[in-house]
Amino acid sequence: MTAIVAIRPPPGDAATLKRAGEAGIALLSMPMFRVEPAGWTMPYIARLDALLLGSANIMRHGGAKLSALTALPAWCVGETTAEAARAAGFTVAHVGAGGLQPVAERAVAMGARNLLRLSGEAHVPLSLAEGARLDTRVVYRVAALPLPGALAALADEGLVVLLHSAEAARHFSAEVERVGLPRGRIALACLAPRIAPAAGAGWRAVAVAETVDDAALLALAAEMCKGGMERRQGPEGTPA
Repeated sequence: MTAIVAIRPPPGDAATLKRAGEAGIALLSMPMFRVEPAGWTMPYIARLDALLLGSANIMRHGGAKLSALTALPAWCVGETTAEAARAAGFTVAHVGAGGLQPVAERAVAMGARNLLRLSGEAHVPLSLAEGARLDTRVVYRVAALPLPGALAALADEGLVVLLHSAEAARHFSAEVERVGLPRGRIALACLAPRIAPAAGAGWRAVAVAETVDDAALLALAAEMCKGGMERRQGPEGTPA
């Protein structure tokens, strides 16, 4: 039987497991990352117009300093991040559906000129229109972990692995290479289009979720299991 495996770190894995359970999808969580807080300094708040948030990890690991920023409108990469922002006391101005770049562009188009981006240590560069200023502060870092032996043991039966970021795709690909697992037995379900190329070639199948959320990603993984995991590519566009 083909197993569906999530490799994202806690506590994000718990949210994915919960959604899978609600959808009646059997999902195994085998984290290959650990998220840690990074020391960060607060910018001069009075000059800021908007806050860019690209991950729920910001709220999980940003610490007490975040409370000083809740007066700023939060522009979020997706609904999961927006939910975490609301729970932390932020007012969400916009929820994106295809990466942080279009979110930042929309914020500037709506009048924001001084934007604060809170992010992880590994993040996609953003470019803003002339006259807009971006201050980036690293709030957390992600430490990579070795591929679990239990995951390797499942490869003979066939696997569908959920990939939530390009960083996860690169690390998973490197670990599969390191331990010598057959790529032809592993299918990849990617949260967004920019993730798929980071995984490289040779997989049994690679597909991209229709929208950037766990519900769509899990539905895709279930479809790949039932449909023989034929190769297909999702829509163009981009996440975090």
